[in-house]
Amino acid sequence: MALRYVALGDSYTIGTAIDAGGRWPNQLAARLPSLDLVANLGVNGFTSRDVIERELPQLERLRPEVLSLLIGVNDVVQRVPEATYRANVAVILDAMVRHVGAARAFVVTTPDYTVTPSGAAFGDPAQQSAGIQANNAILTEAATARDMVVVDIFDLSLRAATDRSLVADDGLHPSAKQYATWVDRIEPAVTRMLG
Repeated sequence: MALRYVALGDSYTIGTAIDAGGRWPNQLAARLPSLDLVANLGVNGFTSRDVIERELPQLERLRPEVLSLLIGVNDVVQRVPEATYRANVAVILDAMVRHVGAARAFVVTTPDYTVTPSGAAFGDPAQQSAGIQANNAILTEAATARDMVVVDIFDLSLRAATDRSLVADDGLHPSAKQYATWVDRIEPAVTRMLG
């Protein structure tokens, strides 16, 4: 019996600019028969606050057994203070643990969009990259404190600086090929998590 899997997040979860099959949650579920992706709640442009207000309320109805979270880039772009992001992440992770338990919830870090062809259009690359890394550290610390699995894909995203095939046609978001490299790292972590 496959476990009901729901993915929370932003454009990186919904896979902006690529086909549904190429999104990382879809690729993950395709590789792991033990997961049934019942909903991908990711929305382009969503911040941590949006996850709290718009995505978490849907969990009651969706009855997930496994949850993932990837959120933080739009908090950086919209200059949400780190303290606010930290507080929001705590609310989200606590809700995830409440719904499925820490052993069935995992987080994925935010990639570095500044290395993409269109990345510089969203703020000073050095500043934005530092902001993404700061939010990744906050998310990692908070998830680790709750005994949740953290999968760090930040280094994988940097390959897009020299490999255009890792970027979607919009010049900003990851391609299905880049998401596949993420899933190469996410899949074993989730397999171990599910035991």
